[in-house]
Amino acid sequence: MHIFKHNIILVSMGLLSLNMAHAAGSMTEVEQLRSEVQQLREMVQKQQQLQNSQSVVLDNNTKVAVVVPQNTTKEQAFARTKAGAEVTLYGNVRADLSYQSEGGSADRLYNQINTVPLKGQNESSDQLKSTLAATRLGLDFKTADKNVSGKIEVDFLGANDALRIRHAYFNYGQWLIGQTWSNFAIPDYMPETIDALGYVGGAVKRDAQIRYTHKFNARTQIVTALEDSKDALSNMRIPVLSTRLNQSFADRAGVLSLRGMVGEKRTATDNELAWGVGLGAKYDISPKTTLKADYYHVKGDSSLVSWANQGFTVDANKDIVALNQFDSITVGITQQFNSQWRGTLGYGYMKADDNKDYIKSLADPTKGNKDLWQAWTNLFYSPVKPLSFGLEYVYGERKAFVAAPNGSTTGVDNRFSAVAMYNF
Repeated sequence: MHIFKHNIILVSMGLLSLNMAHAAGSMTEVEQLRSEVQQLREMVQKQQQLQNSQSVVLDNNTKVAVVVPQNTTKEQAFARTKAGAEVTLYGNVRADLSYQSEGGSADRLYNQINTVPLKGQNESSDQLKSTLAATRLGLDFKTADKNVSGKIEVDFLGANDALRIRHAYFNYGQWLIGQTWSNFAIPDYMPETIDALGYVGGAVKRDAQIRYTHKFNARTQIVTALEDSKDALSNMRIPVLSTRLNQSFADRAGVLSLRGMVGEKRTATDNELAWGVGLGAKYDISPKTTLKADYYHVKGDSSLVSWANQGFTVDANKDIVALNQFDSITVGITQQFNSQWRGTLGYGYMKADDNKDYIKSLADPTKGNKDLWQAWTNLFYSPVKPLSFGLEYVYGERKAFVAAPNGSTTGVDNRFSAVAMYNF
């Protein structure tokens, strides 16, 4: 408005000068002054570069724009670090409840399918469990240089509900250094579950790693990593090498992920090669219907894919006797019914090779699993954006290599679970 008043004064002065010159009878000066007035009007009209303007009468029927500056204030970050990085806070408050008809004996209410007692062997039944340990808190860091960023995320699922690190890493360009999802055993292709650990056929492994990502084009990338898989059975000498090839579909409706890993399993006196391959897929059948599937074949490793038997067995001399080898698959479909309701149907299966040497060398063959399976269905309701409530039913079985003394070879997981989350 100040600019407008200033220009009006200038125009008025010009018109006054024009009248004075006319009274003096000097036509040359009149033409010069008229030219100056025209230049002033053009200057005023140039103010129309910005929007949100109001129309105001300048003289007679001529209109010019009075500019109202837009609010260009940038959204403020949660905080700023000493080094100048912007910090974004996120997370959730999560309450879990489970009614276990049959299942594992551990106090924690999440999936224990690989250790559920065999029938007649002190099953844990009719128990109500609750926890808030999966409550999560995270910080994202972003510097002025967009090639540099970082993340710290924690929850309370450590021993005795202690605080534990989920993710802690930084990115520099195409490099990542720190702890995050395994490059081999990723959760991207697991059907949605309420259970914080997922079900058979999936993996929720996070480990320390150095990772490099190379993009061939907008739809194809390869990711290579050196990972510390933290296998308690093995004395690690070299890290696991993993590679993942991601290929998006041309219509952007889905993605395929081909993965491979190789690592050394080592004792004080012996060592063997462990390896694995994986194939994951996600496809949007329609804008509201998503199909997910994930497959693994692994030999000698139990530290990456969840619920597997121990990767290898040893004798009294610490020599490796045999390697466990298994196939697993999980598949599920999620339907978004409307903006508030969605649901998932899922199934997972894992089968181990019937290796006689491996079975005989197990300390307790009844705790080794010939196969595992679980099926589940859930329903989520989000009345408003920050809140989410879910209900889930899962039924699964494990079949042991060797029968218990009472002849039973089957253990059962039969549970109802519920969750309430406030996301921030």
